Amino acid sequence: MFQNKKILLGVTGGIAAYKAVDLASRLTKLGAEVYTIMTTNACELISPVTFKSITHQKVVTKMFDPNADIEHISLADWADIVIIAPATANIIGKVAHGIADDLLSTTIMATTAPVCFVPAMNIHMYENPIVQENVANLTEHGYFFMEPEFGKLACGYEGKGRFPKTQEIVYFLHTHLNYKRDLIGKKILITAGASREEIDPMRFITNHSSGKMGIALARAAHFRGAEVTLIHSVVTEEIPEYLNAIKTISAKEMYEAVLREFPKNEIVIKAAAVADYTPAIKAVQKIKKKDSLNLELTGTKDILAELGKQKKADQILVGFAAESENIIQNAKEKLEKKNLDFIAANDLSVSGKDNTEIILLGKKTELKLSGTKFEVAHQILDQILGKKSE
Repeated sequence: MFQNKKILLGVTGGIAAYKAVDLASRLTKLGAEVYTIMTTNACELISPVTFKSITHQKVVTKMFDPNADIEHISLADWADIVIIAPATANIIGKVAHGIADDLLSTTIMATTAPVCFVPAMNIHMYENPIVQENVANLTEHGYFFMEPEFGKLACGYEGKGRFPKTQEIVYFLHTHLNYKRDLIGKKILITAGASREEIDPMRFITNHSSGKMGIALARAAHFRGAEVTLIHSVVTEEIPEYLNAIKTISAKEMYEAVLREFPKNEIVIKAAAVADYTPAIKAVQKIKKKDSLNLELTGTKDILAELGKQKKADQILVGFAAESENIIQNAKEKLEKKNLDFIAANDLSVSGKDNTEIILLGKKTELKLSGTKFEVAHQILDQILGKKSE
């Protein structure tokens, strides 16, 4: 994912500085060359030797070193991307006001590479109007921010200000290294997960869908600037808290939620695995064990077909087809029958795995896409954007 990429990691004096070690380690393992700049306050919290041991690359802490190059220029030119993690209110305020009084702030001013901030601080500091004004100012000038998470903070408070999960930062960096914020102003509805149809209070019918592809699509669209609504059923991984998520369980619940949200969105991607059948009668009490049980099923409403009927000229509708045989033929039939713009066809054998391989079909498109689900999600979004520009 980051093979041969040059990443400059800036570590400031927030208590979350120790978490930046895991980020440096993860990026290094993914193939990146990671150089680190540590502020004086960061060095009070964690040793530069730690980062050097993890990255096997230089760690710089001083503005003036008679035995080194002009670091703020050489590092600024070297980097493919700069990430400040954790980013304190201090470094955000400095950069917002053009102050360059140490190596990190000077390097940020000198670089032409994308600069990403990962704020982590006390909730009241983060919500301070001046800090928020500085964030807005820098965002307007092309800097990127990843919102902190909600949770228990080191200072004892609970609220928004926690250092995000390392893997989410990795996704964030991958997006800004390879893609533009080309979905700003776009409203996208995405579904994910496996529905559950109750037989009785204990048992239910479901399927093997993990929901990972839908979450990957929502994550990629969010990082590219879209206003994302994720309607999900049961998924096997945590929903990122920065997503606007609506939980549904049954096919009926998802049908109602999707039809309610559909008119508000210009792009709809139906990646959920919704049950085709549901028990005709749900037992009020748990069914006692017998030698055999006859279960009568009735068909559920076809959400994708209904969306295809309601779709307006300025909306794009994308479906998924998980097949075990005749993959392309079955997908093409579904594409036409349900009035879709694209359909992503995949073999059931990739269900639940982190890597995937799909055939993306459109009226004029037949592309084989492969990679991690996050990488494939971006590839799908690229094709949708190409359709929008026609």
